[in-house]
Amino acid sequence: MSKKIVIEPVTRVEGHGKVTIHLNDKGEVEQSRLHIVEFRGFERFVQGRPYWEAPVLVQRLCGICPVSHHLAAAKAMDVIVGAGAGDGLTPTAEKMRRLMHYGQIFQSHSLHFFHLASPDLLFGYDSPPENRNVVGVAMANRELATQAVLMRKYGQEIIAATAGKKIHGTGAVPGGINKNLSIEERDALLKGPHPMNADAMVQYAQGAVDFFKDYYSKHKDFIDNFSFFPSNHLSLVRPDGALDFYHGVLRAVDADGRKILHDVECQDYLAHIREEVRSWSYMKFPYLRHLGPEKGWYRVGPLARLNTADFIPTPLAQRELEGFRRATGGKPSNRCLHTHWARLIETLHAAEMIRDLLHDADLQGGDLMVKGKREAEGVGIIEAPRGTLFHHYRVSPEDQIVMANLIVSTTNNNEPMNRAVNHVARALMTKAKEITEGMMNAVEVAIRAYDPCLSCATHAYGSMALAVTLHDASGHVIARRTR
Repeated sequence: MSKKIVIEPVTRVEGHGKVTIHLNDKGEVEQSRLHIVEFRGFERFVQGRPYWEAPVLVQRLCGICPVSHHLAAAKAMDVIVGAGAGDGLTPTAEKMRRLMHYGQIFQSHSLHFFHLASPDLLFGYDSPPENRNVVGVAMANRELATQAVLMRKYGQEIIAATAGKKIHGTGAVPGGINKNLSIEERDALLKGPHPMNADAMVQYAQGAVDFFKDYYSKHKDFIDNFSFFPSNHLSLVRPDGALDFYHGVLRAVDADGRKILHDVECQDYLAHIREEVRSWSYMKFPYLRHLGPEKGWYRVGPLARLNTADFIPTPLAQRELEGFRRATGGKPSNRCLHTHWARLIETLHAAEMIRDLLHDADLQGGDLMVKGKREAEGVGIIEAPRGTLFHHYRVSPEDQIVMANLIVSTTNNNEPMNRAVNHVARALMTKAKEITEGMMNAVEVAIRAYDPCLSCATHAYGSMALAVTLHDASGHVIARRTR
């Protein structure tokens, strides 16, 4: 008999989603879908608000990656106030923002890998659910769990020093920043008691990469073959091709590494990217316009960034990138669980960048803001921990936001996540005698590889349907109205 399997909610991710898997009467997986079932309408909420509120307001999209939204909105508003699209800020402002962003990358990657993903690797996706959590990790490997907590704490301290608060800070403003980094703040982060200092965090990050490489040497077949399929990959890169989380040009490559989006300016993104709507999800499906929705979908995030970038501009992370490419067959990789390896290489890069920036005297500069000719429209794009994040605004002469379009990292990964779900479901559930809890968790493992932030990623196309049903005391429908 045909059968429908529902996984709800998807666990160890931010936000709420569910998976439906349909088996036909032969026991074959006929259809599988990742449904995003919550709705957040920030593109409407911000309309009518003064533009200078946007960098603080949009952080309420998410408590996990507020810095990414903060900075993407601030970059868009830089354009509005005439400060340029990323290269017009003062050295102090740009470097403070970069330090804030690398702190965000460092803490978010540490949180995801150690707290959310590592239980599946350490214990197996089919291990008892009571073990597959951060408490289980701490019981099995106390040192690893301790380092994970301290790494996230250090990243949060970087954010507090640059943004004013660990969550929902105010450091970035249109045209610059509102504070520099004092000597006392710098020394606490650079030279604090072990291990809460920059050098120790570089060592911890290197140790995390080494941990995964050792795991990979023992579980290569699992990591390589768990979920893989050809796809395009998109990210920002520096104009010279280097990995850059904060600013750059948009580049995309296909499954064989050929460029299919040739380093275009961020302000022109709308000429190259479109979004498709499907009836069964509040999350849209982006694609490259010139390829169309069937062939133009792409991945973003740590693996995509390593696939699009030519090199990493810090020595330890660059060495690890070279080793990653040797071990995995070169550039690009289309294997989902390689994302965890890529994420840890990026964590090491972020630690190196934090250490180097803390030595930069520009962080103590007093020139914090610039303004120029006022513009009516601005785009800010940044590499959030989960991938490329787009913020696009139009502002009226009265300083009110009149249009907002947000394409968040998880939205960009919508089609790849659905394909990953389908790949794992077909591999494990087709003609299975019994659908086990471990099989269902394996589907979630595929989703967790993308570290999705589901509440960030939902918005409507056109008008949202509204249905109101009135019941009497016995439960009978008295009236129903729709709009």
